[in-house]
Amino acid sequence: MTKLILNRRKFLSTTAAAGATLASPAYLRRAHAQQGGEVNIWTYNDFVPEAFKEQFQDETGIKVNVRLVDDQGKQFSLLAAEAPNPTVDIMTVAGHRFLQFIDSDLLAPLDLDRLTSWGNINPTFSESDWSTINGEKWGAPILSGMEVLAYNSDVVTAEEAQTWDTLFSDQYAGQNAYIIQDMMSIVMLMMGYDGNMVAYLDDPEKAAQIVEEAKNFLIENKPKVRKFYDGGAEFQQMMVNQDIVLGHSWNGPAAALINDGFPLGMTIPQEGSYGFVYTYNIAKNCPNPDNAYTFLNAILGSPEIGAAMTKASGFISTYKDSSQYLTDLEKKSTSFPDEQLANLQFFRSEANEMKYGLVDPAVEAIKAA
Repeated sequence: MTKLILNRRKFLSTTAAAGATLASPAYLRRAHAQQGGEVNIWTYNDFVPEAFKEQFQDETGIKVNVRLVDDQGKQFSLLAAEAPNPTVDIMTVAGHRFLQFIDSDLLAPLDLDRLTSWGNINPTFSESDWSTINGEKWGAPILSGMEVLAYNSDVVTAEEAQTWDTLFSDQYAGQNAYIIQDMMSIVMLMMGYDGNMVAYLDDPEKAAQIVEEAKNFLIENKPKVRKFYDGGAEFQQMMVNQDIVLGHSWNGPAAALINDGFPLGMTIPQEGSYGFVYTYNIAKNCPNPDNAYTFLNAILGSPEIGAAMTKASGFISTYKDSSQYLTDLEKKSTSFPDEQLANLQFFRSEANEMKYGLVDPAVEAIKAA
């Protein structure tokens, strides 16, 4: 395999600079007067653009403490361990995992009277059925995305990338990577099952059987995988370093590579995949609720900020009119052909307690195998 001509240092620096255009007072015109204190945020890499963070701190006097997370299950366990007095104010929860956090009494419903920037969110996301539970809004949608098969287009063909089978093929053994927990749902879909497990709510024995099948499949194919990874930045680094040539990925990290000029393609394979929405949520009994709402109103304040989040993360902004601040290449890296979109389902939460009660132990078993 020929080494790609790509300066990794250039890649990292250009990616990090994606939010630099935010440094203008116009973007934080809704920010409150200096009030001081701090706000503690658990979120994914690049979900708080650095330029926005710096300007927010300058204009409000509120120190922003960001703790990066890479897994919803770990975040849930950490928050549950801290309850009822968490150290975090705002966290990033995927919409399909709301119920797990809500049923465990870990989140506070949003006070929309205090969230003056709510109207800046596209109602496709803010008013969709998954976003309202027990008559309350529990999260402010910020970014949406999907699970894709990403591949080095100088090595893997577009035709090969039309099926998840290629990820587990002998041809690319040792050149692939994926997030185990996410792949469990996709493997169930590959096997013809409902990866959301909603169809098996009344048949827990069937659900356990399906998870066992998916677990055994991943254990059998474990010798072929280069690495089980946790976060998008790790996936990007493996691709740039040519440690891997294909892998399961969120579309955000893949899009960021495409926008930097890396020869990457991504598909929603014919067996199907899942989409999701990330939201900002307020922890129940959070230590700095006033600063949390100040932060949310500021980061939801304009489509430019939404575009900066897309540029930095590669995920699709939920903000109204944010796409007008993207280049043609950036727009292209966040879209898919209609025939592939037809293969997409959205994660659902109705069966989450049963699903993750089975999946989380299975993930640990795969790691230990």
